[in-house]
Amino acid sequence: MNNKKTWLPLLLLFVLLNVFFIIGKNWLANQGADNEVLIIGNLILFVATALSVMIYLRSMKSAGGGAAVRGMYGSFLVKFFTCLVAAFAYIMIAKKDVNKPALFICMGLYVIYTVIEVSLLQKLLKQKKTST
Repeated sequence: MNNKKTWLPLLLLFVLLNVFFIIGKNWLANQGADNEVLIIGNLILFVATALSVMIYLRSMKSAGGGAAVRGMYGSFLVKFFTCLVAAFAYIMIAKKDVNKPALFICMGLYVIYTVIEVSLLQKLLKQKKTST
């Protein structure tokens, strides 16, 4: 799986979600979700997932068997704590004005990004095993 194909599903998801959040602004507002929170949350999730994938890809290049495990845990921790800090910062800034529907949608987006990340990494791992 070459470099462009690795990033294409993540980039496509990011763009499609942002287009939906911009075009569906009125519909989201009727549902009680703030589209600015969703767009910023989507950006944070995209960046966190990209960092996570880059950490894991670097660990796959290492010769040692423990590097893959360290990469997996390291990438998980980077993504999890980036999202945790962002959510905590938003809650502390917004205080009583926290938009709960948007926050729950972002939690769902975390799951979607994680599923795509895991499927990409599984494909890369299968490809690496067949090439060695």
